[in-house]
Amino acid sequence: MHAGTRQEQSRIRGWFESRGAADSHFGTVLVLVILIILQTVVLGFDYSSVGHWFSSWARNWINILRNNAGIGIVSLGMTMVIITGGIDLAVGSTLVATGAVIMTLLDTGPKGLFLKMGLTGIPAFILTVGTAIILGYVLGTVIGLLITKGRIAPFVATLGAMKIFRSVTQHFMQGYNPRVPREFLKISNLTVGNLMFMPIIYWLVVAAVLHYIATRTVFGRQVIAVGSNERAARLSGVNVERVKTRAYSLMGILVAIASVIQVSRIGSMDFANAGSGYEMDAIAAAIVGGTVMSGGRGTIIGTVLGMLIIAVMNNLLNLFGVPPFLREAFKGLIVIFAVLLQRKESA
Repeated sequence: MHAGTRQEQSRIRGWFESRGAADSHFGTVLVLVILIILQTVVLGFDYSSVGHWFSSWARNWINILRNNAGIGIVSLGMTMVIITGGIDLAVGSTLVATGAVIMTLLDTGPKGLFLKMGLTGIPAFILTVGTAIILGYVLGTVIGLLITKGRIAPFVATLGAMKIFRSVTQHFMQGYNPRVPREFLKISNLTVGNLMFMPIIYWLVVAAVLHYIATRTVFGRQVIAVGSNERAARLSGVNVERVKTRAYSLMGILVAIASVIQVSRIGSMDFANAGSGYEMDAIAAAIVGGTVMSGGRGTIIGTVLGMLIIAVMNNLLNLFGVPPFLREAFKGLIVIFAVLLQRKESA
């Protein structure tokens, strides 16, 4: 009986190992499922009907996804950057800079730039979003050029950019409290069936586009080639500098999109603290989703799953009453554990 039990355990272990080898996302999905089950149990089943329970459960999930859509989009760009062998610590500051431009252009007060020009409504919103995306692209490209042309290490270049972008934004925005038009808030707060899930849709659309780029385009294959072996990629004719620069440019665009979502969701931005910790969350989501810090390996789907794991974990810690500061410690432990697993797999 004992031998039979051990044989059964060995068979189960072998099945899990074979599934993990065949599907790189299997382990991530398994962890996510366990966390979802745990969260469901913690939320409880004390409801008047199954429909009431499901409605509450679904609403809780929509809130989780909606609150993490912005950082989820940023994490997708971080995945592409890390795959090239780089890192971007300036995402939070880039978000603040683009957010400041958005609010300055749309300000309904006497200082509003578009209002002075007599430009309001949908045309003003389109121009504002376009300007924010262009600014994000420019800031990301500047970082990429510092790394590729200036030969500055990604950590140092993005650390410097992080300080510059935020401090300059704070300098120009100090004492200035712009007000965003209520109509602009519909971008993220449009209600469909009494539910506000537009940020979730944006996240899914961006994830689908990035997944296509990463798996079906020359640029996506070049990103992996550069991260896997930069010298071999260069010898095979890949313009390594251009690929890296484009990865950071893409990062800037995605941060700008996240900035639009954040401003249109809450109608304001704290220029001193907004985006603080985004770099940590984005890196954590990518690593938990299987992206290797040394570059060359990672998937968009894995990062989406990693972001969901972190989002559910944060919700569970909140339900358990864990103090906010200790939640960051749990997040740090998850990152360390994920990196240790990566090293064990590569050994």
